[in-house]
Amino acid sequence: MIDRQVLVTGGAGFIGKALCRRLLESNRVVVFDNGYRKPLRQSGLVEHPWLRLVEGDVLDAAQVREAMRGCHMVVHLASIAGVDTVRRMPVTTMKVSLIGTYNLLEAAVAEAKIERFIDFSTSEVFGTYAYRVTEGDVTSLGAVGEARWTYAVSKLATEHLAHNYRIEHGLPALSIRPFNIYGPGQVGEGAIHRFVVKALRGEDLEIHNDGSQIRAWCYVDDIVDAVLLGLERPEAVGQAFNVGNPRSVCTIYDLARHVIRISGSKSRLAFVKWPYADVELRVPNIDKARRLLGYEPKVDLDEGLQRTIQWYREQGTA
Repeated sequence: MIDRQVLVTGGAGFIGKALCRRLLESNRVVVFDNGYRKPLRQSGLVEHPWLRLVEGDVLDAAQVREAMRGCHMVVHLASIAGVDTVRRMPVTTMKVSLIGTYNLLEAAVAEAKIERFIDFSTSEVFGTYAYRVTEGDVTSLGAVGEARWTYAVSKLATEHLAHNYRIEHGLPALSIRPFNIYGPGQVGEGAIHRFVVKALRGEDLEIHNDGSQIRAWCYVDDIVDAVLLGLERPEAVGQAFNVGNPRSVCTIYDLARHVIRISGSKSRLAFVKWPYADVELRVPNIDKARRLLGYEPKVDLDEGLQRTIQWYREQGTA
């Protein structure tokens, strides 16, 4: 993909920054972000001559239309992220997903020349237990009243919305469901981010309940590969894709031990009671992404953790 103008909403976030770096190698990028965490300014990307930063809110339809003007492709990453944040702000979580995505889709149809629209969903649409799940497997909406699932419900709704804009308006849209992304530059509530920071400080690593929850961990460069393939491959249009690394699977307990071993930390493990809903098992089947996109994750868990820990060391986290 060369010489396109790509709108990246939430582009100042963790995945957004990594994606923008790759896009800027041969494309112009418009980052549309509310500036809440301001990590983009610390990354050096703002000074890039092909990047334009627009501070705005996806809930403002006029701002969205203005940011999209002249763009050829859209990667919609903007959302409320993190289980604790979602629990505190369930209404805002749903508004940003539902109204924000609607505003983006309407603007994309009005722009008329949008060549690709990628809507970021979540692996949480599969609920509490998800082993080698495929895109066609039944999704789970979760119990009403449990705030954690408001994020998954709203993301599943935006998937339907994006795909229906393709059916009714001809918008070349697709969805990506990321499975537990980690890597350098991550902020917020992710387990690997939290474990690495605490390990480098020699603090206890807190594990919810007994730590037997199972995850498949995907390094950030691998999901960026999938996004770029989604922007390029015509076969991607109209599809949903699981994106993760089913080879990098371990329990949360083992993950904490890996972080301590690789970092050389003297941190101890501390088990804490977690009274809220949790995901007990989450491992994707990525055969569809392999077949239609040519996607293959390249970074295994040990290598990814080494890179991540080294990055945090260089940032002076310890």
